[in-house]
Amino acid sequence: MNTSIKTIDEYIATQPKEVALILEQVRKTIRNVIPEAEETIGYGIPTFKYYGNLVHFAGYKNHIGFYPGAAGIEAFADEIKQYNTSKGTIQFLLKEPIPYDLIAKITTFRVQQNLEKKKKK
Repeated sequence: MNTSIKTIDEYIATQPKEVALILEQVRKTIRNVIPEAEETIGYGIPTFKYYGNLVHFAGYKNHIGFYPGAAGIEAFADEIKQYNTSKGTIQFLLKEPIPYDLIAKITTFRVQQNLEKKKKK
């Protein structure tokens, strides 16, 4: 984990050009869903916060990692079954089209989750 990176812009600038372009589009997709979310670096990767952690994303050699948490994975299990997943991660292969609409849907779901948690406090 590179602890010298403090902003999403800095993180994206470290990526190969083709990955950086995709990461910028992922960022824009999330920002379109929730423009008031805070951008930060968490766990060494781009993070959006809105009443707590919302989603994270990262670039890798062969894929884009998208991290909506376990509930985000469970809620969209049918829609993400074609992708490699784990408890809180979805991997979108770079050699396939990135499903920005799905990223938006999952982010919208996570916004609603965080708003519900906020109401309960």
